[in-house]
Amino acid sequence: MITKAQPAWPGHVLVAGIVIAVAMLLYARGNGPAPGSEQHAALPAGPADLRGFRTNAWMLPSDTLLGFVEVPAGPFIMGSGKSTDPLAFDNERWSQEQAQGTVDVPAFYIGRFEVTVAQFQMFVAATSRKIESQALASPPAHPVVFVTWPDALAYCRWLEAELKSFSATPAALKDRLNEGWHVTLPSEAEWEKAARSADGRRYPWGNDAGSGSANLATQNTVPVGSIACPDCAYGLSDLSGNVWEWTRSPYQPYPYDPADDSSTIGADALWVMRGGGFNDSEQMGRATTRGAADPGVRRPFIGFRIVLTRN
Repeated sequence: MITKAQPAWPGHVLVAGIVIAVAMLLYARGNGPAPGSEQHAALPAGPADLRGFRTNAWMLPSDTLLGFVEVPAGPFIMGSGKSTDPLAFDNERWSQEQAQGTVDVPAFYIGRFEVTVAQFQMFVAATSRKIESQALASPPAHPVVFVTWPDALAYCRWLEAELKSFSATPAALKDRLNEGWHVTLPSEAEWEKAARSADGRRYPWGNDAGSGSANLATQNTVPVGSIACPDCAYGLSDLSGNVWEWTRSPYQPYPYDPADDSSTIGADALWVMRGGGFNDSEQMGRATTRGAADPGVRRPFIGFRIVLTRN
């Protein structure tokens, strides 16, 4: 059963199976700084530094596939329960009969990092989209926050169009875009498969909480990729902690059915978030923890990452 609890910040968010009712849908919008006028804070060297991103490709990561990482097709274990994980919340349980289920997910590509302030700034500058001014207030390599669900989807649509027309888009991505694949938010199943891999791990790095591989129980976000996670599946960063990540799946009870993701589009839905935020406990940073929020919510602990998918 879903119950109400006090939130950790002003305003309300549904977190980890405890529905924290959203106070009001506030669309407080502000203009971001003019392109090129933002102040870039000094950043550490390494994957979080802007030197690891392409200034001529919308500040995407400068690796072979512009930060997209392939997750191969195949089944994985989804969901959890007290019998498999004492920290599991009730809304993670697959059914009354079983704690977990198996879901077969087609191949997709997911962002290695959460979408950054610098990347989102490129979108705002190109489209003049009205957003919460605080979304662009963090250093450029930090994950963008204060973004609504529609803001995140608008960024995805814009980036998809740019990648289709960009002459230097890697062939593997261009081919899939030409075949009808889309840049969008991950489904709940895609996100969890990326976090758990095929071995059903509790955290993106394994079954033990205390690895130091996530920005949890802290006071603020950190630059994307700045916390090493050598054991994380597919070489992905920050799937646990830093910011909660929007998905394209409406919040509803398990068992998960991918058809439900499209059947409720346009309904008055809460949308699933995954991964936990910087000030959450390790319990919230597990790979199976489910949160959700009203699509209009803007919070300092909610961001997103993107996928390229056929669905």
